[in-house]
Amino acid sequence: MAGRRSFDGVERRGLMFVLSSPSGAGKTTLSRLLMERMKGLRMSVSVTTRPMRPGEVEGQDYLFVDHARFEEMVKRQELLEWANVFDHRYGTPRAPVEAALSAGQDVLFDIDWQGTQQLREKARADVVSLFILPPSAADLEKRLHSRAQDSNDVIRRRMSRASHEMSHWAEYDYIVINHEIDEAFAEVQSILKAERLKRERRTGLTTFVRELQRQLEK
Repeated sequence: MAGRRSFDGVERRGLMFVLSSPSGAGKTTLSRLLMERMKGLRMSVSVTTRPMRPGEVEGQDYLFVDHARFEEMVKRQELLEWANVFDHRYGTPRAPVEAALSAGQDVLFDIDWQGTQQLREKARADVVSLFILPPSAADLEKRLHSRAQDSNDVIRRRMSRASHEMSHWAEYDYIVINHEIDEAFAEVQSILKAERLKRERRTGLTTFVRELQRQLEK
């Protein structure tokens, strides 16, 4: 896989940075902050069958398709992962992700545990997974109500589903408890920075070290 040069001039391979959490625990806000404040990061735009919400932009928030088109994408293996969530389907288009990784770009994913498992099965070495937890059940419910996006019935379903989603926490590489958004962002940012510096991802290190040795042996 080709790579691009990082800030220190050493080529490295791109990574897939996955954020998961129960609805309302903060992954969407953290994703937005990462995109605003971290260079070299590209958001993976999911395809979905759910209706567009007020304020959402086609191609920026999601790619909105009908069920027939989604089924076609699954059959043609055009999705890296896909899952059913609250009667709607979500998936990750394969082509743009593979193009970004080949160019040495990092790709940010806002997906659930099902999608994370599928990504890990396909490309374990390139996946860094992080699960966001709320500080308490009461705080999670408060956040869901404050979003004013869902009915009380949907909020009850989301709270019920949250327990099931949290049961997969141990499958993730990192866990962040979102007590306060700035503190949680600092932790997430530190994880991404460290993962970018891993030796095995820095494909240009061998060449860099050999050149250093050559200079020293003159």
